[in-house]
Amino acid sequence: MKRIDLDDLPPKLAQLLAAVEEGEELLLVQNGAVAGRLIGVASPVPEAEPEQPSNERAAEIFEQFRSAMEDEF
Repeated sequence: MKRIDLDDLPPKLAQLLAAVEEGEELLLVQNGAVAGRLIGVASPVPEAEPEQPSNERAAEIFEQFRSAMEDEF
């Protein structure tokens, strides 16, 4: 699947794409011919933020990494 980040597009185009309603069609036209067709769908439920490791767990991981590096070199 191809993906376009709206933040990378000119604001006017990003706004047009973001405003497509569920079931609404958006035609992509090039030189007077239809180059593509997009159909709006319902917005997905936002994903939950991945759980960040605690400071203790981060310190443990760093210590294991440091120990492995010292053993190697």
